Amino acid sequence: MILTPHFALDEMVVSREAARRGIDNRPGAAALAELRRTAELLERVRALLQRPVIVSSGYRCPALNQAVGGTPGSAHVWGGAADIVVPGYGTPLAVARELARHAQSVDFDQLIHEFDAWVHVGRAPAGQAPRRQVLTIDRAGARFGLGGA
Repeated sequence: MILTPHFALDEMVVSREAARRGIDNRPGAAALAELRRTAELLERVRALLQRPVIVSSGYRCPALNQAVGGTPGSAHVWGGAADIVVPGYGTPLAVARELARHAQSVDFDQLIHEFDAWVHVGRAPAGQAPRRQVLTIDRAGARFGLGGA
């Protein structure tokens, strides 16, 4: 199923951990609708960076979210977030910095530079204004702003 011109449902739900543990990570109708909105956000990211975006983690059913150590209230659980890398653009920090510079046009709720390995891009739940939080998570913990070299 195609969600947007450049994002398919399969890439938004694939999980090695789910496959390894036999967890059914198919979204219900409500999460599917949210995944479409998240894919639209990723289309804005792709257009801004002018590079293909690879989703390393999108939707996570509650069992999968728990298995990977995600927070119970994670936007991944309702289909509102994706962890991404953008090969050919630069490091995850470079991607996060550019997206942070364009917070209003990307319209993210949370942008998290995680372990210098990926960027978490999350939407606000329907009816809520995006907080436009920019965070870093690494071995030192979580903090506001973008850390790194």
